[in-house]
Amino acid sequence: MGLSVREQELVILRMAVLYRSEYVWKHHVKVGREFGVNDAELDAIRQGSYAAFSAPRERAFLSLTDTFMNDRCLPPEVWSQTRNVLGPRDFVDLISLVSQYVLFALTNVCMQVRVEPGVADLPGLEG
Repeated sequence: MGLSVREQELVILRMAVLYRSEYVWKHHVKVGREFGVNDAELDAIRQGSYAAFSAPRERAFLSLTDTFMNDRCLPPEVWSQTRNVLGPRDFVDLISLVSQYVLFALTNVCMQVRVEPGVADLPGLEG
């Protein structure tokens, strides 16, 4: 995977929001914090507003995650806007990561998997 661990965590956190998966969110808040994700960034991910991220790659990955989920494709104008920041492998890696978390988040939501006590006190999807 060409995405850094931090980039992966940002995408996974956004997937948790999009699928309303408290389980995925709480587990990845903990990991994300280990890789520098701060509270302002967590709020931005919850809101779907990425101005808080200074790295163009991070903004691109988060925006593309929303695009993949909403449009189920990569529209030509989005490709044009992001191809100067991301390469073809980045797109493939992102699609792979998003696909994995569609399955994981959806499974946890549908099966109503409970959050373990070790992460229960972490901030949830509602803040």
